[in-house]
Amino acid sequence: MHLQLLDWLVVLVPLAAVLTVALKTRRHVHGVADFMAAGRVARRYLLCTAQGEASYGLISAVAAFEMLYIAGFTIAWWQKLSFIATLLLALSGYVTYRYRQTRVLTLAQFFEIRYSKHFRIFAGGLAFFSGVINYGIFPAVGARFFVYFCGLPPTLTVAGVSLPTFAPLMAVFLGAALLLTLAGGQVTIMITDCVEGLISGLLYLVVIAALLTLFRWDQIAGALAAQPPGHSLLNPFDSLQLKDFNISYILLGLFTTCYAYQSWQGGHAFRSSAANPHEAKMANILGNWRSYARGLMFVLLAVCAYTYLHHADFAAGAQAVAGRLRGIENPQIQQQMRVPLALAYLLPTGIKGVLAAILLFAMLACDGSYLHSWGSIFIQDVVLPLRRLPLETQRHLRLLRGAIVGVAIFAFGFSLLFRQTDHILMFFAITGAIFSGAGAAIIGGLYWKKGTAAAAWASLLTGSALAVAGLVIRRLHPDFLVNGVWMQFIAQVSSVAVYVTVSLLTCRVDFDMDRMLHRGAYALPGDAPAAARPRITWGRLAGFDREFTRGDRWISGGLLAWSMFWFGVFLVACGWNLVRPWPVRWWSAYWRVVGILVPLVVGSLTTIWFTWGGVRDLRHMFAALKALRRDARDDGRVPPTAEDKSPPAA
Repeated sequence: MHLQLLDWLVVLVPLAAVLTVALKTRRHVHGVADFMAAGRVARRYLLCTAQGEASYGLISAVAAFEMLYIAGFTIAWWQKLSFIATLLLALSGYVTYRYRQTRVLTLAQFFEIRYSKHFRIFAGGLAFFSGVINYGIFPAVGARFFVYFCGLPPTLTVAGVSLPTFAPLMAVFLGAALLLTLAGGQVTIMITDCVEGLISGLLYLVVIAALLTLFRWDQIAGALAAQPPGHSLLNPFDSLQLKDFNISYILLGLFTTCYAYQSWQGGHAFRSSAANPHEAKMANILGNWRSYARGLMFVLLAVCAYTYLHHADFAAGAQAVAGRLRGIENPQIQQQMRVPLALAYLLPTGIKGVLAAILLFAMLACDGSYLHSWGSIFIQDVVLPLRRLPLETQRHLRLLRGAIVGVAIFAFGFSLLFRQTDHILMFFAITGAIFSGAGAAIIGGLYWKKGTAAAAWASLLTGSALAVAGLVIRRLHPDFLVNGVWMQFIAQVSSVAVYVTVSLLTCRVDFDMDRMLHRGAYALPGDAPAAARPRITWGRLAGFDREFTRGDRWISGGLLAWSMFWFGVFLVACGWNLVRPWPVRWWSAYWRVVGILVPLVVGSLTTIWFTWGGVRDLRHMFAALKALRRDARDDGRVPPTAEDKSPPAA
């Protein structure tokens, strides 16, 4: 057993605090909108912290370990392209702002408003299928991590029957996630994820400090530098022969970032939970500031694990880890557990408990969000539209809870039986591509009045068919020339082409965008009046609008200026290296400053900032839920006629 009493105390004490908070949230759930969207009262810091905690689960950490172990710091260099794209999308409010303006509870509800009820049912069913298959490996990856990180035996004997240890652990973890999710739906998820995120934010810094104490930079740089040509883990311009996680992976992901922005429905309820569209937009912007400390911690964990397994100073520990890895039959699981096992050996008592607490919180937050997402999508977008009459509120809530339990049962069985043969991120890419046509339907539906239902059908069917074909090929031939990311890209490009072509061929009447977005004559009481045609300014190009306060401008403008500075450094360094390549020692110095020191300083400051903002917004949310006036009609239904389309409460 790798964890000692101190480690278990570090895990259990904050977990008890989170469970106590969870029990206090149940009394605030009085309707479907509460269970689905936390009453739509969340403000930016709470939303940003909770969503950030849920979006980066334990499986994401293990996937990052896989990638960073293979690519080292070089992948971080090329990721600057994705970071600047994500930032500009967040500043512009792209998709986020208009989606919140529709006041829908699910993406497929928007599809019914924009296209048709039948398309809603099909898209909801496809999103559900894609999501549950994607989620199917989450419990296994999380449980296996704790088996090897905690030093548990790989098998147990119960009543004379030998069982893999990860199986009962999956049941325990899924049970805990179910307890939190069923207690109060999105209300409980939002509040507990925020509390977990605030605690984890402080613990990130503890782990970072410990790693920087345990490993000297010359040890880390020496281990990463000892690579053959074309496989450097420090010099991104000498890493083009790295398999899978190279510049092509980033460039394809850049297209996906823009095309499928917020189309993935895991954690979809966060997009509906903001107090208003502007708070949703600001939460996305703030997420770019919050990610520094977490990102640094995971990078350090991976490169320190690599150093532990490859540097001569740690040869004895590396041999012990190698011995444990040889006991794992599946080669893919061996790769997944390589970093967790190394961390179990290299981290001291107490710090192992801190990391276990961080990753347990991440797993519970992500699992709860995904259980809620896929269970609620099945009821809201498949079952509800098929009914002619609305459901009574309590029965509706029982159906939502029952579907969530069903997703957990499926995930347990899938994790128990499925044999993983690909990197986690590749599995994510191809299973997510099953719903890849949704990107065209979302962007076209929100921004193009000529988009039609026929185009939405055609694009979604095209993207899904290509993705399923790719999934089958990769399953039958794991070494197939085209990997999951390329298959995803092909499916997405095809969906866009089909959507545009079919829309132009079938559009007869322009869609009324003002009605859908509650603008102009359809604005709800309390909405800000539409501004006159604004002149183009640098502020507007940066995403500023009439709703930005002075503080918002400092937050967004500061982030944009900071990011553009480092993007400029990136461009200059790219040009420099094309003319005169940097020696390895220069790259070592660069990553020590830019990859370690700068994120540490920024992450320390933002941790204090977000702790203050998160606590403030938590207090506001409890008060807002207590005073909220509910509308029983706000349950995700779209009335059949225009005359009946009374907008739900904001």
